[in-house]
Amino acid sequence: MSRPQVPDWLRVAPTGFVLAWGGNHFTPLLHVYESLGGYAPWQANLLLGMYVVGLVPGMLLAAALSDRHGRKPLAIAGLASAALASVLLAVGMESFVELCVGRVLAGIGVGVGMSVGSSWIKELSAAPHDRAATATAGARRSSMTLTLGFAIGAGVTGSLAQWAPLPGQLPYLAHLLLCLLASAALVSAPESLPRELRARGALRDDLRVPSTGHPTFRRLVLPAAPWVFAAAGVAYAILPSTVEDRIGSAATIYATGLTVLTLGIGALAQGTVGLLNRLTRGRALLVGMSGMTAGMILAAVASDLGSPVFVVAVAALLGASYGVCVVAGLIIAQSLATPRDLAGITGVYYSLSYLGFLLPTILAALTPVLPYTGGLVVVAVICALCLTLVGWGLRRPPGAGAADGTELEARDPLPAPEDLTVGR
Repeated sequence: MSRPQVPDWLRVAPTGFVLAWGGNHFTPLLHVYESLGGYAPWQANLLLGMYVVGLVPGMLLAAALSDRHGRKPLAIAGLASAALASVLLAVGMESFVELCVGRVLAGIGVGVGMSVGSSWIKELSAAPHDRAATATAGARRSSMTLTLGFAIGAGVTGSLAQWAPLPGQLPYLAHLLLCLLASAALVSAPESLPRELRARGALRDDLRVPSTGHPTFRRLVLPAAPWVFAAAGVAYAILPSTVEDRIGSAATIYATGLTVLTLGIGALAQGTVGLLNRLTRGRALLVGMSGMTAGMILAAVASDLGSPVFVVAVAALLGASYGVCVVAGLIIAQSLATPRDLAGITGVYYSLSYLGFLLPTILAALTPVLPYTGGLVVVAVICALCLTLVGWGLRRPPGAGAADGTELEARDPLPAPEDLTVGR
């Protein structure tokens, strides 16, 4: 009896999973670095921010390089970066500079996972690699892989930090082992970008992503993308701070639980995007942004009430909205790309999404003059304005002319309703 064949995309998924794991598992350790490492709060938060220093450049550069050299070599480099990051973070508790370098390398790894890994999974979720997959399967599979990595990584690390020995080392050793296992699966994964479709010429030309100039990208993706990770940041970085006086010594595990809840519900919500698009004729992004706006309004209410139970409910709503928006926006962005700039537009999309992670830092910096409740009210108003922009953009027919009178490309940037099924 022959053994069932592993789908090609599942050979790449472990790499995306562990790269995402390595990016988000630092969040529950902030208290560890302050209490055991002796670092000041600003230093711990700077370590958290150093991740973005590697993430955005790594995402865009890796995307351009993978369009030139193929997906597999860059994915291997991303795994190596993530593994080295965990080694440095595990041995570098006494060295702030070493920890910063480790966090930058972790960000580079996540950047590779989000741009190259997502593009590779999408390409392996279509013919000739997967003839049974639906039109939206690639975007859903890649975003769910990353979301599960973000959620499970934070959950496991938070639990190890709370109850296991060596809280500053053991989480990184666990991640290092996962990197080795993912590399074993990656060896047999097929390259998905044929040589004849790879970019040529100067690298600076590869860094340009012409698809981002598409009117649909400007009308829909630009106003919606930053709210993807803004929702996550508010749910598990801001809201726990508003109730920490009421939960006392359980603050670390409570914040860890909110992270897992937010991203776990987000992962479940991602599977509904195809159905939502079919029911709303391609307007799942509008559904997600509506939930996002409601979530931000309720976040302001939760901040004022200071109820840990109500915060959990708001985090669940923000997580669901995150899940819908991340897939719906990615489907639109990737549908605008050619094979030569698929990784590029994926990288740009996730870079815009990660701008939302700056929101907690901004709100925290403003607390001396604007408490969290007031700041979240302002955020809710801005989110409502972006919802209006997305709604207005979706009112225009996909083939409508651009503002300068030129016509959009013939292909519809939103898949046809009959193609937007839940898929496999």
